[in-house]
Amino acid sequence: MYRYIGKRLCLLLIVIIGVTVLTFTLMHAAPGDMAEMIAISRYGVENLTTAEVEAIRLSEGLDSPVMVQYFHWLTHMISGDFGNSLITGEPVMEEILIRLPATLKLSFAALLVSLVIAIPAGVIAASKQHSLMDHLTMSSALIGTSVPNFWLGLLLILLFSVTLGWFPVFGYGGLRYMVLPALTLGAGLAGITTRLTRSSMLEVLNQDYVTTARSKGLSERRIIFKHALKNAFIPIITVIGIQLGHLLGGTVIVESIFAWPGIGKLLVDSIYARDFATVQACALLFAIIFVLINLIVDILYLFLNPKISYQKE
Repeated sequence: MYRYIGKRLCLLLIVIIGVTVLTFTLMHAAPGDMAEMIAISRYGVENLTTAEVEAIRLSEGLDSPVMVQYFHWLTHMISGDFGNSLITGEPVMEEILIRLPATLKLSFAALLVSLVIAIPAGVIAASKQHSLMDHLTMSSALIGTSVPNFWLGLLLILLFSVTLGWFPVFGYGGLRYMVLPALTLGAGLAGITTRLTRSSMLEVLNQDYVTTARSKGLSERRIIFKHALKNAFIPIITVIGIQLGHLLGGTVIVESIFAWPGIGKLLVDSIYARDFATVQACALLFAIIFVLINLIVDILYLFLNPKISYQKE
């Protein structure tokens, strides 16, 4: 097991280096003069002068070769210095730490929404296979999976904010501000988890030990909640972990729609402003969280199913 974790940590390091190379290359491959774009973001087009552009080019090291810029940033990152935002001048890590709680709060709320919907719906659909309830549940899950986040978010705003006035259109505050973004993010995940829960439960319910339990006269409710659900959870937990990683990516769109002040919105704003120091730090953070979540899920998988041995790898 420790050997397996060591291998995964080595892969994590390779992924992190790949993310830094990719984001750095993409930011520098974007059209336009980076120094000029930063100067426009800082001073505005009407106040832009050639002297200011050249001053930014020198102060930020943009006159150096790209490889020199990359290794300069990488060495600072290894020492824990992610640099300052090229637009605000504030340390990038401070801006990320300020925004991180909002993103985590939204991600976990969306995950909670998806689980509250998906687990009961999947269990009911499996226990009533081929019934009207089963068909309705699977149809709803298919719709939830197919609808894009940005379209669903706008639809929820039109219905619950503009028409009914139940929730704020956008912004950050109490629970009322979180409902629509969490529903937008959680609906798609609920569709996937519902389908997986149903198929996993059906597989477990057809096992011999379940048939034996039924022959002994145990109630269907006791069979489902005491015997079947625990075993059916093994693949579900794996998918939930992967979904949590994808949630961070989904916040990039949803936070922009609802003006939610998280890392996703910070990333979008930084891309528009060509603030590549912040873009690289955000992308790096997303990659680290995603890989760490996958590692934790794999370890949990081992504890839930001791038959699996990573030592054979």
